[in-house]
Amino acid sequence: MALTQRLLLLMLCLFCIGGCTTYGPSNALLGLDREQVIEALGPPTHTRRTESGELLEYARGPYGRHTFFITLNPSGRVERWEQVLQERNFKKIVPGVSRDDVRSLIGQSFEVVRLGRNRGEVWSYRYETPFCIWFQVEFDQEGVVRSAGDGIPPECLNRRGLLGL
Repeated sequence: MALTQRLLLLMLCLFCIGGCTTYGPSNALLGLDREQVIEALGPPTHTRRTESGELLEYARGPYGRHTFFITLNPSGRVERWEQVLQERNFKKIVPGVSRDDVRSLIGQSFEVVRLGRNRGEVWSYRYETPFCIWFQVEFDQEGVVRSAGDGIPPECLNRRGLLGL
């Protein structure tokens, strides 16, 4: 078997193995139970109880550009899903909002920087945008939002700290 054919066969095998889970939810998940969701999407990055059931959080994509919330009703079936890293949710994050409220709106950040002198921390969220920006939330030491808005991720800066576009 030629090298090209072997590579094609290997790629096909990897594609088939990787086909067991998908990137994100679709309406085909509506009505499925928790185990079926996990079979389709893999284990969630976070789960939490809600007043009406359970929420499964799936942070996805390169640098976490998508976070999907899948809501299960009291009987444990998918009621709805949404991609939460969106402007409409960012606008709800204003000074005075708690850390838990931020998590319930847009999920947990995987980019957390602790501020010096115990002044709090900054959570950064990459999201789908045509611009080289990310959404950042600054918390004070009590876990309350001090400020929130778009910032410039490090890969968009050159060695001098200027935009390297």
